[in-house]
Amino acid sequence: MQTWRSGRRLAYGIGAVVAWTLSGLGACVWAATLERGATWYATGFQEADALGGWTGRAELVREGDTNRSVAVTATETTRGALITRPLSAASVRGCVVRGKFKVRAEGVTAKPNSWNGIKCMLVIETPNGKDYPQAPLPTGTFGWQQTRFTTRIPVEATNVVLVLGLEQVSGKAWFDDLEFTVVREPRPRPGAMPGPRYKGHSLPRLRGTMISPSINERSLRVLGTEWNANLIRWQLIRTGRSAQEDSTEAYDRWIEGELRKLDAALPICEKLGIYVVVDLHSPPGGRPTAGGYAGSDHGLFTDRRCQERFVELWRSIALRYKASNCIWGYDLANEPVEGDVADDCADWQDWPSAPRGQFGRWTRSGRS
Repeated sequence: MQTWRSGRRLAYGIGAVVAWTLSGLGACVWAATLERGATWYATGFQEADALGGWTGRAELVREGDTNRSVAVTATETTRGALITRPLSAASVRGCVVRGKFKVRAEGVTAKPNSWNGIKCMLVIETPNGKDYPQAPLPTGTFGWQQTRFTTRIPVEATNVVLVLGLEQVSGKAWFDDLEFTVVREPRPRPGAMPGPRYKGHSLPRLRGTMISPSINERSLRVLGTEWNANLIRWQLIRTGRSAQEDSTEAYDRWIEGELRKLDAALPICEKLGIYVVVDLHSPPGGRPTAGGYAGSDHGLFTDRRCQERFVELWRSIALRYKASNCIWGYDLANEPVEGDVADDCADWQDWPSAPRGQFGRWTRSGRS
């Protein structure tokens, strides 16, 4: 077992870490942006100088005959214990990166705040401030588990620091097999659209609101005749007990029931001159949010079956309403939250070019 400590004292506040990094990275120059699939940083702590470049107190621990991990121990909950090292910001600006690592813990105390505890975190600094993406980790005692998280490095990032250890808790944590890779390269900004912008209507302006799918004919008439609304956003949203059910059959029953409500409302909307945006507030795979409804997250980006169901659902909705004169548009997913995208799933930006996820093709066919 090897114990190592930097000559610098590591403050338990991240501010001191970033300040050190600003001075340490100022003279460094890195290569151009890494390509998709490239490794940004990786270590299994097997190198002779495995803790070279790290700042803070840690120990190298032998795991079996040949493997080693790094362990961080905190005896005071108010201070914790962190080790850090600078990473190349220039080589990943604008990229989405994924961090994978193994972690185990012993006697880690409860977190005073949700963001404290065992840390595998990036501190990303830009001219506008700092961001702290990190992996969600439990406390207590547990054996080796594989964990990962995904984040975007802003194009204006000036410095990035990798942080491992314990924050505002006591106990011991071991880390091994760290690997950060590029999962998406920077995307060029789209150019100006040629020709006049398509509006989908000839009205001077659109004026309206988001409404409950339980709205009745009388309320629609109030919107159209008294409030002079000409646009509504119709929510397909799972709330209450239905939001807790995660089977495909339960979802299909729910969505068909909601679409039948829309079917009944569309003739009224057309008569009143109200356009409709169909909003899939609760796509397949979403889990209940703090607001009590199933969101656009979780299985939508971690379960390929949910992604395939999502595409097929929108294909059927587009075909169902292709002859409607008052459907103005489709909100494919309300505020999608990717989090960590599974290896066999597409992220939101890559989805149009992914197999069976070619939005342009099937939306055009649905409206042709």
